[in-house]
Formats: sequence, C-alpha cells, structure tokens
Amino acid sequence: MRAFIVAAWLAAGSLTAGSAWAQAVEVNSVKYEATADLAGQKLQLNGAGTRYKFVVKVYTAGLYLTTKATTPAEALSAPGPKRIHIHMLRDIDGNELGKLFTKGMQDNVTREDFAKSINGVLKLSEVFASRKQLNSGDYFVVDYVPGIGSTLLVNGKPMLPEPIKEPEFFTSLLRIWLGDKPADDALKDALLGVKKERRR
Repeated sequence: MRAFIVAAWLAAGSLTAGSAWAQAVEVNSVKYEATADLAGQKLQLNGAGTRYKFVVKVYTAGLYLTTKATTPAEALSAPGPKRIHIHMLRDIDGNELGKLFTKGMQDNVTREDFAKSINGVLKLSEVFASRKQLNSGDYFVVDYVPGIGSTLLVNGKPMLPEPIKEPEFFTSLLRIWLGDKPADDALKDALLGVKKERRR
C-alpha cells in the first residue's frame, strides 16, 4: 500500500511538472493563453514574441505544441497537432505579407520540400491577396492536424474550403520563424522559450 501511495505521488508530481511549462503571456498587449484545444488534444503555449522590422513592431506570434520544445528540431518534429497564432500590430498589404511568407519559406527549406509545399503556399497567398490588407488588430491562426492537414482562420473565420493536406507545408511555414534564416532571431528564441521577449 505504501509503495502504491509513493508511486501515485511521483506520478502526480511528474504530471504537474509536465504541465508547468505553459503559462499565459501578454506580448505588446496581445494575450496568448497557456493552452488551446485542437482536434481533441490539449496544446500548450511553447513561446510567444514580437516580429520587428528594424524598430517597427509588425506582429506578435505564439507557438502551440503538445510537448515542450527548446530547439527548432524539437518543435518541427513534435508529435500531434500544432498551431501558430499571428496577431498584427500594424497594417500590412495582403500581397506583401504573402510574398514575405513565401520568401521566408524559400530561404529556409530545400527546393524539394518547397516543391511539396507549393500547393499550400499558393492557397495562403491567394487568401492574403483576396483580403487586400491585414489591419492592426487582425489575427490569423494556422493549425496542423496529422492525417488531416493545415487550416487557416482569419479573425476566427475559416478561409480554406478544405485543409492543405501536405504535411511539408506546415513544416515549411514554421521554418519562416524557426529556420536557419529566421524572420527575426529574437522572435525565434521567444517562440522556443529560450530567451525573454525583448522590449522597446
């Protein structure tokens, strides 16, 4: 009986430790909740930060995973569903944003992986181009569910008639922020939770 109680106590301790790494954070007045539900699974906030272009704040980003990741390899290979949540801090032309994301993928993936991602790249670009502009305060979420694919929501509204099935697309998308040539080095660290969000 005593051994059972000890085992139960240790199990409870490990569960507590496993869930403690996710905490809600506020980045430039944008709140990222500690957890999110996706496809029947609980995701936890891995990290969040701000994308700067020179000294201009462009958007905040939050990465949600099922397991804690402190390296790009861990984040990209993490099992289960994943989510990237972007919240705009300034107005930006939809076409420009689509082109920046496309370039970010091209800079961080092989030609082969980019070719496998092209269907999703085109769909994402079409959505942003159709909106003409994303305004400060707008947000979009890209969710990935294994076996189903990636979905895009803008201000909570689904924007694709069906999921982007190619798993390479979501991996290529994440490499915009987590690749060898990330959009913002400080944001990369923030998403991985290895450095505090820098403040301006």
